[in-house]
Amino acid sequence: MLKKLVIVAALLLVLGAVAAFLVGRRVTAPYRGYEGADVFVEVPQGSSVAAIAERLTEAGVVRDPLTFRIAARLVGADRRLQAGEYRFAEPATPFEVIDRLSRGDVHTHAITFPEGLTAREMAQIFGRSELGTAAEFEQAAASGQLAAAFDPGARSLEGYLFPDTYRLAGTAGAAGTVAAMVARFERAFDADLRARAEARGMTVREAVTLASLIEKETSVPAERPIVAGVYHNRLRIGMALQCDPTVIYAMMLAGRWNGNIRRDDLQIDSPYNTYRYPGLPPGPIASPGHPSIEAALDPADVPYLYFVSRNDGSHVFASTLAEHNRNVDLYQRRRSGR
Repeated sequence: MLKKLVIVAALLLVLGAVAAFLVGRRVTAPYRGYEGADVFVEVPQGSSVAAIAERLTEAGVVRDPLTFRIAARLVGADRRLQAGEYRFAEPATPFEVIDRLSRGDVHTHAITFPEGLTAREMAQIFGRSELGTAAEFEQAAASGQLAAAFDPGARSLEGYLFPDTYRLAGTAGAAGTVAAMVARFERAFDADLRARAEARGMTVREAVTLASLIEKETSVPAERPIVAGVYHNRLRIGMALQCDPTVIYAMMLAGRWNGNIRRDDLQIDSPYNTYRYPGLPPGPIASPGHPSIEAALDPADVPYLYFVSRNDGSHVFASTLAEHNRNVDLYQRRRSGR
């Protein structure tokens, strides 16, 4: 009897050793069971190790669920696997897969928002990404709640969606993207800029609103402080800003913008129309970049009150109306044949 027990025990030890060897080989062997260049696996929030193992197996990232669960238990990672979208493109061992999920090494989507766009225009860019729809972005940007810390009266996030390139997880969606953009704005409009705005008697909204006008008026870096100087001069003497981009924005809000601005459009009844209403419009008309914000708070000390386009992206500036009219005649009327 004792001899039989010894034999059974020996067999069990051998079987255990063989099983351990086979398991050891499986958890350390790289595996790639999917076709194509890569595969994406979405791990939902709150997923169990068993559910994650099934998803990875179905996607061909790991050989079988049991091997993955054993590997996770061996490294004590069964409670540290993070949700998100993961991209796999190379053969990987279960340990390597677990390491990525433990670190939250999720796949990110790059999306770039240039300077000078409205929230609606940014929504169109967002809608062409894999993160969500344009309508979802517009809805997320329609409330000013995220701006409450620096602009309690904000009715939307217009102007506060900082233009930049963002790398976002696939689960970010519109709400996560908008939140990241506002957070980026708060970092860009730092304590130094806020102190400079306060020194000029400007709120954050006023500074960003003026910066948005500058952003839309010129794309020439050297001109931004000069344009800012013109607008500061006009504000100081109570002269209407007469900024065409504000009229365009008013027309966009009214659903009237078709790409052309006519003389009659300058009379559109909107608080954003700086031809009819002196002072700054009620809020930003686009999202300015950092250089335009800097210009708004550090304008050039110039005597100018007027500027007109040279039709090459640059502008010519004037101190008097007579000089300005000559510039208009030279650069606008003669070119248009009027």
